[in-house]
Amino acid sequence: MRLQGKIALVTGAASGFGQGIAERFAKEGARVVVADLNKAGAESVAKAIGNGAIAVSGDVSKGPDVEAMVQAAQDAFGGLDVVVNNAGTTHRNGPILNVDEATFDKVYAVNVKSIYWMTQAALPVLRKQGRGGSIINISSTAGLRPRPGLVWYNGTKGAVNTITQAMALELAPENIRVNAICPVMGATALLTDFMGTEDTPENRARFVGTIPLGRMSTPHDIANACVWLAEDQTSFITGVLLPVDGGRTA
Repeated sequence: MRLQGKIALVTGAASGFGQGIAERFAKEGARVVVADLNKAGAESVAKAIGNGAIAVSGDVSKGPDVEAMVQAAQDAFGGLDVVVNNAGTTHRNGPILNVDEATFDKVYAVNVKSIYWMTQAALPVLRKQGRGGSIINISSTAGLRPRPGLVWYNGTKGAVNTITQAMALELAPENIRVNAICPVMGATALLTDFMGTEDTPENRARFVGTIPLGRMSTPHDIANACVWLAEDQTSFITGVLLPVDGGRTA
């Protein structure tokens, strides 16, 4: 198993990409902290995984909640090796002036400030352990090839990408690798907001038509990429913004 003995923390893991990542990590031998604002959802995912998984409820935009997630990994499993900053949100696709300040603040808090809080909580643990680590930020093709109507969301993912590369440079001497995965649109709970229209086969087809491989991304696609970036075989990979996008940004 590719992640045998590793301890992983995955945020936004009650559904969608995060659930897929947590489940795949567990199958590859990792012990997993399933973290999500949705307590019942996190508990359901952890229960389905079984031994080697625990659920933690918390808001990634709040420092104390993130500290509790990291502490849970230490209390339950004795440390931390892999962090996946997956939790994210968006505003509805639409004209640039239609996004109010509260929505703007929420999108930046969940997508960007969460990485600040996780770094504050997890980096001291990784440093104290002295065995390096892998931090994986779930970004988006929106940070590489923006779509109109998602200006402020695009901006958060551009920030995630720059933060990823800057962190990779700063932490490389400590063997702490930092990479980002940039998925194309997937059939998650945020799909309607991303499209800005009703989720119908016709509207899906319009967006799928912009993806050369002819389909949306799936949790399985993103989980595969996360396993690759988390395992020891990629110990020389850091600072990468990896599109998992069916050719969308080619």
